Amino acid sequence: MRVSWKRLPAATGVLALALACANCGGGLSGSSIGSGGSGGGSGSGGGNNQSACSAMSAGQGASLNGFRPFSSASLWNQDISGAAVDPNSSAIINFIGSSVGMHADFGSGQYQGSNIGIPYSVVSGTQAPVSITFTAYGSESDPGPMPLPGNAPIEGDPNPGNGDRHVLVLDNSNCFLYELFGAAPNGNESWNAASAAVWDLLSDGNTQRPWTWTSADAAGLPIFPGLVRYDEVAAGEIQHAIRVTLQDSRAATVLPATHWAANSTSANAPPMGMRMRLKANYDISGFSPQVQVILSAMKKYGLIMADNGSSMYISGAPDSRWDNDALHDLGQVPRNQRSCPARPNHHLQALRHQSVRAHHGGSHSNPSVGKM
Repeated sequence: MRVSWKRLPAATGVLALALACANCGGGLSGSSIGSGGSGGGSGSGGGNNQSACSAMSAGQGASLNGFRPFSSASLWNQDISGAAVDPNSSAIINFIGSSVGMHADFGSGQYQGSNIGIPYSVVSGTQAPVSITFTAYGSESDPGPMPLPGNAPIEGDPNPGNGDRHVLVLDNSNCFLYELFGAAPNGNESWNAASAAVWDLLSDGNTQRPWTWTSADAAGLPIFPGLVRYDEVAAGEIQHAIRVTLQDSRAATVLPATHWAANSTSANAPPMGMRMRLKANYDISGFSPQVQVILSAMKKYGLIMADNGSSMYISGAPDSRWDNDALHDLGQVPRNQRSCPARPNHHLQALRHQSVRAHHGGSHSNPSVGKM
C-alpha cells in the first residue's frame, strides 16, 4: 500500500558556505554550496533514486546497501573540508570546552539496561500505515498515518523509561523517513508520540519544515541522516555529516535547522544546526579502522549540532558488531592541542554560516531538550 505523503518543493533557500582553507594555509574562495531546490522526488546524484532506495534491506538495523538518504545537493552530504572557518571559531570551541573529548553515544550491548544508540528499522511497501495520537507537539507535527510496525525499536529499549524514545522508520518502497519523539505503542498497532516528522529521502533534504517548528530533534532536523551506522563503517566510508549534541545553545539557528532550544545567552554559544569539522591535519593513523572511518567523515562532511545534551556526544545506531573499546578511543580527541607550529590551535573548527537566524521575543520549549 502506498502512503499518501506528497513531495513538496522547497520553501526557502539553504545555507551557503564560501569555500576557503583556514588556519594553516591558503585555498579557494568565492564558491558556495546549495541553493535550495525541489523535493520533486527524482533526487540528484549519488545513486539517489527509487531503485537505490528499494535496495535497502528490510528489518531492524538493516543495511542500506549503499543507499544514501537525500541527494548529493543535500547539506548533510556536502563535502565541507574546504569551507571557511567562522571568525569566532576559537571562542565558540572554547565556550564548548576546549579539553572535552568526543564520546560515541552508540555501540554494542547495553548500558544501564538500555541498548546503546538510536535504533532504526526499514519496512517495505506492504507495511500498513497506522494512526498517530499526539501527546504534546501535534501542532508542529506531520499528522500521519505512518507505516510503523508495532514492534519498531524505541531508543532506550528494552527499558526506554522517560528518555527521548525516538522511533525511526524508513520505507524502502515509497522512500520516506518517519521519525517520532516520545513514542509509545498502544498495543493495537497505533502509536502515541509527542511529535513526528516525515522526510522525503529522494529530495535534497534541505526543504524546510515550517519556520520555528521542531521535529523529532531539537533543531527541526532529521535524525537518521546524521547517525553513524555499522553498515557504512564496514563499507569503509561515511558519506554524510554526523549528528552531535552540545550542552549549551543560543536562540538562533543555521539553515536547514528551523527550531531552537536556547539555554544560554552567550554570543559564543552555538546556534542549532551549527557545523563543525575535524582539522585535516589531525593525525588519525593511531586509531582503529572503525574509528578512522568516523574521524575521516568528520574531516570531509563535518558534524551538525542537532540537540542540547552532553557535549560532543556523537550519535549512532546500536549494533552488536561495534567494538566498544575502539569507539571509546574517540575520547582521545580533545579539542585543544598544538596542531599548527608555534601557536595553540583546536582539532575542531566552527564553520562560517552566512544564514544564522536569531530569535527574539522569548523562549520556545522543545521536546528534545535535556537528552543525555
